Amino acid sequence: MRVPLGLDTEGLTMLVRIIGAIVVMWIAFMLIGWIFSIFKVLLIVAAVGTLGAIAYGAIKRNQIRS
Repeated sequence: MRVPLGLDTEGLTMLVRIIGAIVVMWIAFMLIGWIFSIFKVLLIVAAVGTLGAIAYGAIKRNQIRS
C-alpha cells in the first residue's frame, strides 16, 4: 500500500513516534521552566520576608534599649 510523500506504513509510524517524542520533550521543558519560575518567585518572597524580619528585630531591639 502506497502512502503519499513516498512513505510506507512503517516509515509513517516512525515519523509519528518522532514527532510525538518531540512534543513530549517540549512539554517537559515547558514544565521545568514553569517550575523554575515558581521557585524564583518563592525565593524572592522568602528573601524579602527574611530581610523584613531582620529589620523588624533590629528596630525592636533598639526600642527596648532606649
